[in-house]
Amino acid sequence: MPGVSPNHSRRKRRPLRTLGVFVVGVALTATTLSFSSAPADAGNHFFPNISETAVPRADCGPGSLPERGLQGDVSAEDRNSGRSRAGYRCNMTKVGNVRGSGGGIVSATFDHCSYTGSLFPGDNFMSQPGVQVVDSSNPRAPRIVGSLKDTAMRGGTWETLKVNKKRKLLAATSVPLLWGGGFFAVYDISDCAHPRLLNKVVGTRTPLPFTSHEGGFSPDGRTYWASGIWPGHLSAIDIANPAVPRVIWQGLQAFVGHGFGITPDGNRMYISNAAGVTVLDISAVQRRAPYPQVPHVAAYLWPDGQVNQHTIPVTYRGRPHIVTVDELGSGGVKIFDVTKVNKPDYVAQIKLEINLPKNLDTNFRSGMGGSVFNSNPHYCTVDRPDDPTALACSWESSGIRVFDIKNVRKIREIGYYNPPAQKGATVAQLPNSPHVLGSLSGVPAVEFLSLGMAILNGKVSLPQMIGPRVGMVVGGDMATDWCFSPPTWHGNQIWTTCSDGGFYALNLSRRVYTPPANQDTTIG
Repeated sequence: MPGVSPNHSRRKRRPLRTLGVFVVGVALTATTLSFSSAPADAGNHFFPNISETAVPRADCGPGSLPERGLQGDVSAEDRNSGRSRAGYRCNMTKVGNVRGSGGGIVSATFDHCSYTGSLFPGDNFMSQPGVQVVDSSNPRAPRIVGSLKDTAMRGGTWETLKVNKKRKLLAATSVPLLWGGGFFAVYDISDCAHPRLLNKVVGTRTPLPFTSHEGGFSPDGRTYWASGIWPGHLSAIDIANPAVPRVIWQGLQAFVGHGFGITPDGNRMYISNAAGVTVLDISAVQRRAPYPQVPHVAAYLWPDGQVNQHTIPVTYRGRPHIVTVDELGSGGVKIFDVTKVNKPDYVAQIKLEINLPKNLDTNFRSGMGGSVFNSNPHYCTVDRPDDPTALACSWESSGIRVFDIKNVRKIREIGYYNPPAQKGATVAQLPNSPHVLGSLSGVPAVEFLSLGMAILNGKVSLPQMIGPRVGMVVGGDMATDWCFSPPTWHGNQIWTTCSDGGFYALNLSRRVYTPPANQDTTIG
């Protein structure tokens, strides 16, 4: 079945290979080292099968400029020849764009505005330092209309810049490099082009006791959760009164923490761990119990896709599912039926051809000289939380990818837009681009563990890894863009931000997508 690798946790279909055992073993140790309590029926569920099937390619219509090789691949030859500077598109076109000084890591949108994540220290050398405010009321001519300059926003927002639509709030923590904390800012974005800082003392002038790498709101907007990448530190910040934020719970949920997704009732969190997802019961924090406990409910672990990025809780025909995204290791996107949280059913996996184990030699060959990241999903959104019809993902060097997910057994790609490379751009031009910073190295290091597993399993050809860019160990040339930010749905338009090209308003052809009447971008 294309794009699907069903595998119930209690079935055994093939033995784990040596490196896979190591990865899952580390993750299991991580989940058992938590300081959070665990009920007697909490379990670890293993999914050893690594998908070796890609979703069907998009059928590209008129006006497309499609990829020339493997699905999702920007070849070494295209990078060297300059072909990648024209970009690649299939059933998607650019409506408008503003580059600014680079797109940071994770940006956020609300109403007709976008907020560009900041990257420390480069964001402080822009003409308008901090988080850039983009007005896209005219998507054909978006423009930067200001910036947010408080301590948190100037300190680098990494993956913490998020919006709560219900309360019309924007918030972020300060993450100078991978790990940070202390400074936290909350804005009223009722007038989205003119955000208003709400906490002018606590969190901005005086720090709060938390650490962070990632962050996001509870669905009701009363809690902002901050998660640190190591040692899995998780904090709940009460923002019922945004002017006076306060930390109301903290704990170590695993050895490694990252992004997460929260169910609509605010009671359950699916948080990333080293090799999968940990399920937490956060209901005591949600209901503001005097001495809240956050017990572990379950953990789902797998050997491909190291360092899970985030999770989107959705429903299909009333049955709870999660869509979960792996940032590293070519793990792609996985979908689980979690109707019974301790009997999860692994129903689908979304990978591009460039992510398959047999193609990781080509993945490495193409990625050399492109720096740390190559072709993995980073942030995805569904077009509505109940019975979603489409999934849009930022897929790093493979651009923005869109999939039809109406039927999880028949997932297919319907379009993509990989923006023109800003090849040769400098830190003076793009001080807010992590790609410029990362290009001190040319090696796609995040693929090493999955590539090692593919080598041990005899899936790849070592000679195929050698290409015309193999010598680019020091110094990348930015021959692709990096797209990290969550795409947001605006009818047939998709808005997003990429590291080098900045903010994009894109159009997805009506030939392949009809927006549902209750379209509602959901990030988790």
